[in-house]
Amino acid sequence: MRYIQDLRENDYIKNEIYLCKHKQLLTGKSGKSYISMILQDKTGTVDAKVWDLNSEIGQYEAMDFVHIDARVTTYQDQLQLNVSRIYKAQEGEYYPEDYFPMTSKDIEEMYQELKGFIASIKELNLKSLLEHFFLHNKDFIKQFKSHSAAKSVHHGFVGGLLEHTLSVTKLCQFFADHHPIINRDLLISAALFHDIGKMQELSSFPGNDYTNDGQLLGHIFIGANEVSHVIRQMNKFPESLEKELIHCILAHHGELEYGSPKKPATVEALALHLADNADAKLQTMTEILNTGDPKTEWMGYQRLFESNIMRSSKVKS
Repeated sequence: MRYIQDLRENDYIKNEIYLCKHKQLLTGKSGKSYISMILQDKTGTVDAKVWDLNSEIGQYEAMDFVHIDARVTTYQDQLQLNVSRIYKAQEGEYYPEDYFPMTSKDIEEMYQELKGFIASIKELNLKSLLEHFFLHNKDFIKQFKSHSAAKSVHHGFVGGLLEHTLSVTKLCQFFADHHPIINRDLLISAALFHDIGKMQELSSFPGNDYTNDGQLLGHIFIGANEVSHVIRQMNKFPESLEKELIHCILAHHGELEYGSPKKPATVEALALHLADNADAKLQTMTEILNTGDPKTEWMGYQRLFESNIMRSSKVKS
């Protein structure tokens, strides 16, 4: 199989199978119709065009697996496939796991690390709340371990939510170790809960797209509401502790314009925001640097960073 990350300009692809993540019929300036697609495998996505609609054999739609013949070209410094032949693949001709991006880390090892953080919580109300979600709810655990943390941008792969949550939790542990003013149990609990709303905000693979709840409510509200719902079923959970925990979840994007209903008002909320932002941006930078030709030094202007990104000597080595 020719993985997308290994494609280079002028390569020719013969009878390879990819997931058609997106398909759109468009009309060019000449008035001629063509198909624009996004193709995907576990290593990434690539733009593709079918200029001659006679090249299509049979019906296929977005989220179908398709056979293609294509020439690899470039357009605006990005790879693009000029498809000369395409038709729908049949079940049994492909392994689905080859087409969904996966975490490079061991999911079970990460989950055991997460359980270790829960075991370290001394505040019994927070510990019981965490155990309800991450130790006793089998459906929640299964979904949490396989879900992505984003549609794109960062950690948009199977296991991405677990990987991101664990990374943020480790950063929060570092902050708590170095700043004794922080309520460590509160911060660690908030870190573990901060993105659980993404399991309702985004559909599972192969879609990994925004749900109606995601579009209408967003993961911050969904997650805070889910935690509050379970707390209301618990006996004698301290009201002040509940409010501080929920505030951390509500404020973890840091700024109103970035989707947070509240800006951080406690040291724990601030620490969680900083950890979440740092991990998200460093992972985004990692994913940018892992794409394209590794010999390319300058990666081009990246809107998120408002800068032209360069491969450092450490990355190149």
